[in-house]
Amino acid sequence: MLHRILAKSRYLMIIAVLGSFVASVTLLIYGALETIATIGYIITTGPISSENSKTLILSFVEVVDLFLLATVFYITALGLYELFIDERIKVPDWLEIHTIDDLKTKLASVIVVVLSVLYLGQVVKWNGDPNILSLGVSIALVIAALTYFLSSQVKKPKSD
Repeated sequence: MLHRILAKSRYLMIIAVLGSFVASVTLLIYGALETIATIGYIITTGPISSENSKTLILSFVEVVDLFLLATVFYITALGLYELFIDERIKVPDWLEIHTIDDLKTKLASVIVVVLSVLYLGQVVKWNGDPNILSLGVSIALVIAALTYFLSSQVKKPKSD
């Protein structure tokens, strides 16, 4: 009896899958709307200036950050689905997830990119505040730790 309950309880992970998927879709839609709004703003602001270009760059960096976060949630949804519900889902080879370590590796890789884009956004809107250095060092340390984590993962030979 307990064995059957525990075996079926894996389907509870569908809550996390659906939540992650809805978060991903929401961020994708919001990012698309932000892209349209940014283009509309630039069209209506008039002449090209360095201030407008800085605003445009910052807006698009923030949009890219939204899309990358959407990617994190999407990979999480796919990975949890593959791990707990059905591993036969059709995904590209690079997105196949067979273990929780595979999922952690994929997420860590995307998080490195998200942090890099986050810092780039801060650099673009930087106004001379010295706190940007501590932010950069903090992000660099996290990226270094994640890079170490990724490089220390034992690579298993692929079976044919």
